[in-house]
Amino acid sequence: MEKFTTLTGLAAPLMWANIDTDMIIPIQRLVGSGRTGLGQYGFERFRGKPDFPLDKPEFQGAPILLAAENFGCGSSREGAVWTLLDMGVRCVIAPSFGDIFHNNCFQNGVLPVRLPIEVIQRMAEAIQDSPGNARITVDLEKQQVVTPWGEAVPFAVDARKREALLSGLDEIQQTLARGAEIAAWQARDRAARGWAWDPVSR
Repeated sequence: MEKFTTLTGLAAPLMWANIDTDMIIPIQRLVGSGRTGLGQYGFERFRGKPDFPLDKPEFQGAPILLAAENFGCGSSREGAVWTLLDMGVRCVIAPSFGDIFHNNCFQNGVLPVRLPIEVIQRMAEAIQDSPGNARITVDLEKQQVVTPWGEAVPFAVDARKREALLSGLDEIQQTLARGAEIAAWQARDRAARGWAWDPVSR
């Protein structure tokens, strides 16, 4: 998993509430597919419609996505995060997220940031006033978002998830990284409770 430390770039404003995982990627696009190549289908039901923000040339490949409340609600499909990653998105900033989507983000190297809706709306307006020029910086080490007008806005994140993302480790990799500790515990337990480890005695 790719590390996330600091990201500076354009943000695409998609200021809709309750964007669910089926809106991000329909289930039929996940049948028989892998983790890559899904970006071309991201938000496909809205593509080509008038004023759909992500169709605008200045927002193509934007690494940051701005959204309104309850982003990533609906089903638990991890493919929604894979789709965003394949579109180039490494950070989603919204007031709130679907719980499972929020967790899936950390498992795949995407940072979900919760900020007040007023701040996000103001950033979206600044971006729309100067499309292609307004930049946002997301600093996971300092836990702050630097707005297009230079204000540093703090955000909270679970300490364990923060460290894992800074190190580029998903839950399996975090477990493997503690292999020596696990082996030491197994040795102690085997010595103390040999019967639990001997398949013949079970």
